[in-house]
Amino acid sequence: MLELRPNCECCNKDLPPESREARICSYECTFCASCVETVLKGICPNCGGEFVPRPRRPANKLAKDPASTERIYKTAGCTRVA
Repeated sequence: MLELRPNCECCNKDLPPESREARICSYECTFCASCVETVLKGICPNCGGEFVPRPRRPANKLAKDPASTERIYKTAGCTRVA
């Protein structure tokens, strides 16, 4: 089950479970659409994989399977893998 991480690892923008801006790679690294497009150019800086829109969990399912509250943030910023 997806963790639905709460923020962009690059800019720390909030990405709630219903966000249409959240992007993930196959390892579930989580970034906002803006960082994926402008900073990362579609490539995950952690694994080199591609990004896809993160699925949204229906609100009625969040009570049983809540989103993660653990924030992952690269305080030094993020850059694309060479």
